[in-house]
Amino acid sequence: MLTIHTADLLIPGDGRSPLPGGAVLVEGQRLAAVEVYEELAAAHPTARVRRWPGVLTPGLVNPYGPELLEQAYHPDPREDLGSEPISGEALESLGMTDARWGASARRGVQRMLAHGVVAVRGELRRPAVIDAVHRSGLTIEQRLADPVGRPSLTSESFANPLLPQAEATFAIFETPELTTCVATVIKGRLLHRRR
Repeated sequence: MLTIHTADLLIPGDGRSPLPGGAVLVEGQRLAAVEVYEELAAAHPTARVRRWPGVLTPGLVNPYGPELLEQAYHPDPREDLGSEPISGEALESLGMTDARWGASARRGVQRMLAHGVVAVRGELRRPAVIDAVHRSGLTIEQRLADPVGRPSLTSESFANPLLPQAEATFAIFETPELTTCVATVIKGRLLHRRR
């Protein structure tokens, strides 16, 4: 099934100019076309259309993979541990098991998807964490140097640009500042949608 995702502005991510009223045509796991919405809709009148507010961009790459997924615990909302990731001495006192690391990573990945993240950088070593990342659809990229600063769920680094035949992996944000993610798509699958 063909799906057109369109937004007020499309940022291709490879140095090309932003495209007002831009859209991507998704066929399976790939982008079949990147054009102005009206042209895609005219050429593919039976395609499903998803209209999004804001800006459609390549997904983001988070440089803090190990720091956020293996050196921090993302609490279950049913636990009385708050909602922010736990690290340092507080993490050491939790008595982490492989199952708990896997569950934490699944929650961490969901939080990343809610920020438009489609890939993490850095070597992950815990099998339960690696499994959670792979099952989510996020990719793991090599990190050449440790990132500077405090680990954060947000990122400003684009993954692969939006080009025909590339993977249908992108995010939609409310504004060009990329602060509020509306939706995240990985390989044609809508994995996050803001409620």
